[in-house]
Amino acid sequence: MIQIRNLIFYTCMMKKSISFLNLILMVIFLIPEPACDVAQQAQKASNLVRCDFRIKTVEKLSIAGVSFQNVRSAGDLSITDLARIMAGLTSPTVPLSLQLNLEGRNPNATPAGLNRLEWILFIDEIQMTSGLLENPFTIPAAGTATIPIQIGMDLKQVLKGKSADAILNFCMNLAGIGNVPTRFKVKLKPTIYLGGVPLSYPGYFVVKTSYGSN
Repeated sequence: MIQIRNLIFYTCMMKKSISFLNLILMVIFLIPEPACDVAQQAQKASNLVRCDFRIKTVEKLSIAGVSFQNVRSAGDLSITDLARIMAGLTSPTVPLSLQLNLEGRNPNATPAGLNRLEWILFIDEIQMTSGLLENPFTIPAAGTATIPIQIGMDLKQVLKGKSADAILNFCMNLAGIGNVPTRFKVKLKPTIYLGGVPLSYPGYFVVKTSYGSN
């Protein structure tokens, strides 16, 4: 088992000169007498390589405790909401939470899957936060599936050094009621298990709001 883990680590360090598919085949070859479930895991893993991803929607946005779920313009915010946002800008922290919905599209005739997913979120090319989704996930054959990621952060910490006006503009654009559309981008590194051996994608791939953007 240790030899297999070392091989995976070494291969991933070779600047991706060996493809993820070849790496899967190498691991299968080193596992003695693969069982049927290992073969199914390998099929799901190889199918994952051919899948495409996009950021489908961003929802459940909350800034400084104010929900923007049904806000379409600044006029939808109450005086109380505006007061809470302005008070948040002068406080030590500005909590931001949202749900990022990724959509995976599987062109294969059999399901694709992953066991965990490392992610890094960028908004307007600013690295906001990162995390790890540890729930096994399957994308059905010739279909799509949504992967929800719950995200929370301190906006004031992320935008350290920015003025209160700049943070307010960022919040308004993020909520879709500002003058500049917000650009979302996420970097993903999926991991699958073959016979109990974790096998991670060599490096991150970038996903934006449309298919084919990674």
